[in-house]
Amino acid sequence: MKIWAHRGCSQHYPENTLTAFEKAVSIHGLSGIELDIQLTKDGEIVVFHDEKVNRTTNGIGYVNSYSLQELKKLQIDAGSGRIERIPTMEEVFDLLENSLKNGLLLNIELKNNLCLYEGMEEKIIDMVYRRDIQDSIVYSSFYARSLEKIRNLDSCARIGILDEKVSDCLYKMKGGCGADALHPYWKGMDMNPQDLQGIVVRAWLGGHLYPNKPTGTILDLGKLEEKGITDVFLNEPEVYLEGKTE
Repeated sequence: MKIWAHRGCSQHYPENTLTAFEKAVSIHGLSGIELDIQLTKDGEIVVFHDEKVNRTTNGIGYVNSYSLQELKKLQIDAGSGRIERIPTMEEVFDLLENSLKNGLLLNIELKNNLCLYEGMEEKIIDMVYRRDIQDSIVYSSFYARSLEKIRNLDSCARIGILDEKVSDCLYKMKGGCGADALHPYWKGMDMNPQDLQGIVVRAWLGGHLYPNKPTGTILDLGKLEEKGITDVFLNEPEVYLEGKTE
């Protein structure tokens, strides 16, 4: 079972922040990191999950209603008086580039199923190729047409299609979205595992995010593997792997 850090180490540190990614990089045996991208009002790529900034910052409103300069003024409470800022994709690449060139993978989820960000696909692919890290990137989205565009722009790209059920992921894949991996919700494994043999199935989980307290529940990864899951995106990967960050 391959383990990925979901939005970085997002149980113990604010999600999709440089600190959460820095802590993830320090975990021995981690396969990759997952993050989310959106565009600012002035077309810059930022790393942020929700379409609105309300939940995790002291701001209000949609990400794409802010310029990058305006977004950088928003504060993310990191506890103990520490403040984090919304990172740009360039800043995250600066942090992760060496690790990506040494075996770590990065799953970039394009958050464009609700807000249709014109030109996002071209921008992120150009950024990736300028740094020569294309072999270390997985692109994913709930929006199949965005993945079709990724495939047309880069025939060699690694692509995962997101949906609740693995059967719906497979339907979209066979429909020609360009994906070569399925990214279902972990409880949405509604197919016979034998029918998934040879397919990469990266399952995403819910769970508690910072600053909520962890439940203390440890998943039986063996049982998930029996369902056909090959990879999992976890909020606290350090609990499952050696070299814990705390």
